[in-house]
Amino acid sequence: MTEAVPSYLSPTGQEIVFLLLGAVAVGSALLVVTTKQLVHAALWLVVAFGALAGCYLVLTAEFVAWVQVLIYVGAVIVLLLFGIMLTRAPVGRSTDLDSGNRVAAAVVALATAGVLVTVVIDGFRTAYAPLTPGAGAASELGASIFSTWVLPFEALSVLLLAALIGAIVLSRTDIRGGASDPADASGVPPPADPVDDPSRTGTSGGSPPDQTGGH
Repeated sequence: MTEAVPSYLSPTGQEIVFLLLGAVAVGSALLVVTTKQLVHAALWLVVAFGALAGCYLVLTAEFVAWVQVLIYVGAVIVLLLFGIMLTRAPVGRSTDLDSGNRVAAAVVALATAGVLVTVVIDGFRTAYAPLTPGAGAASELGASIFSTWVLPFEALSVLLLAALIGAIVLSRTDIRGGASDPADASGVPPPADPVDDPSRTGTSGGSPPDQTGGH
């Protein structure tokens, strides 16, 4: 006997919650790339990550959900906010954030979404996985990450390290000018030579005033 597959026309409560969380994640992701303020984009990214964590909870993957909250919401977003503050990026509304390629970006995004949806529907059209607790346990995920997916895991760690080093380099102001820059590390130019100052010498050529006198 084969187990009866539920119909899509009569979704369960878990499926409805999953669809609502997916809609929140997609909507907040669109707001991330369309807002004119960097801080608001980071906050909308928090909403997107939180909705993804809720999707993992519905799929009975509690460990993945809490890792999503602790690492992405608690660490990556904080790193983004610190990067915005250290690089002195504009916090308010910025009109120059639009690159002018909205049409091309929209076409590429819709084409990518169409390909992904087509592949997922074609590959999992008749597949049905019951939501049984324990599928997202830490032991199973750890064995899978450090055996099958160890190379992508290490590549991702190197990528995050490179991003952190780039943020540190951008935040430092004492290595921008180099030796040829007259300004010091604080950004203040050196004082002018008092010999060349006409207000102190009394002449435009910089020569000292005549002190022989007429008497």
